[in-house]
Formats: sequence, structure tokens, C-alpha cells
Amino acid sequence: MRILLKLFAIILVFASLIANGQTERQFVRKGNKSYEKGNYKDAEIDYRKALSKNPSSGRAQYNLGTSLYKQKNAEEAVKALSNVNTSEMDKNSRAKVYHNLGNSLLEAKKYPESIQAYKNALRNNPTDQDTRYNLAYAMKKLQQQQQQQQQKQGDKKDDKKQQQKDQQQQQQQKEQKEQQQKQQKQQISKADAEKMMEALKNNEKNTLEKLKKQNAKAVKVTIEKDW
Repeated sequence: MRILLKLFAIILVFASLIANGQTERQFVRKGNKSYEKGNYKDAEIDYRKALSKNPSSGRAQYNLGTSLYKQKNAEEAVKALSNVNTSEMDKNSRAKVYHNLGNSLLEAKKYPESIQAYKNALRNNPTDQDTRYNLAYAMKKLQQQQQQQQQKQGDKKDDKKQQQKDQQQQQQQKEQKEQQQKQQKQQISKADAEKMMEALKNNEKNTLEKLKKQNAKAVKVTIEKDW
């Protein structure tokens, strides 16, 4: 049992040494095989291993960005492709980098940036019809985006105007309600005053009548008697 454990440990050590002994190019080739089979995640892993061996590897960085794009991870693809060192590449390779960068930016809906990337690709390869088509498409999408933004701004302005109009109407309705309540109070006060005046008149009339009756009772008729 101990012998088996030792053998297993030795195998792990050798496997580790072999893995550490692999070069950047070997990881790139391995990643390319996975990429060709459509195993983009496995390819990504190998390209990252290649970059751990040589962080300045333009090929590994470019392939990493492309594998991320294939996985619909546009944001990470943009980061990877933006870090590709194109200074030592020929024009054709440089055009491919900018083309794929443009595709990733387009997927991320960063239309102005994608347009610039396609233009850079065409500067390096003016005959690339795919890049030219993608550039036209990106420009169309940018135009649509701007129109939508203008429409949203217009809708916001309309909403603001409507809101202001509604507020004015509410204020007018409030003022009208207050005016009506004031008029009702005034009418009630006037009616009450008239009732009070009428009551006073009635009271005064009743008082006068009572006084007359009292005066009538108070007057005694005296009959003179002759002695």
C-alpha cells in the first residue's frame, strides 16, 4: 500500500513537472485545438496558461479575446483584445485584431468605439470587405441608438410638460375649490345674518305687543262718585 502511494506521488510530481515544463507556444497550440473543436472554455484556459508563461504574448492574448467572444462574453473579450500588443505584428495580423475588437465592441453595444476599431482595421487592410460591411452596420446601429436617445429625451420633455400642465390644473382646481368654499361660507354667513335680523325683528315686534298689553292692563278706569 505504501509503495502504491509513493508511486502515485511520484506520478503527480512528474505530471506537475511536465505541466510546468510546457511552454507558451505549447499552451497556445493546445488551446487552438480546443478552439477548432468548439471547446472555447477549454481553449480560454490554455490561452490563460500561455499568458502566465509569457504575459506579452500577442498571439495568446488575441486568441484569448477571440475565445471569450465566442462564449458571448463581449466585455471580457474587449478587455483581452484591447491588451494585445500589435506593435510587432504585420498589418494583416493587426487588422484581424482590430476587426475582432470591433466585433466585441459591437456586441457590447459600444458603437462609437466599434466604428473606430473597424476604421483601424481598414487602415491596415483596406481591402477587407467583411470589416467594411461591419463598419457600415455599426454606423447604422449608432444612428438608431442616437435616434432612440433623442426620442427618449423628447418623451421626457413631453412628460415634463404634461406633468407641469397637470400640476397647473391641480392648482387651479384647488383654488376653485377654495373659492367655492369661501363663497359658500359667505352665503351661509349672509343667510345667518338675515335670519338673525328677522329674529330680532320678530322679537322686537313681540316685545312691543307685550308692552302694549301690559300698558293696557296697567291703565285703570276710575269712576268719580258724587258725595
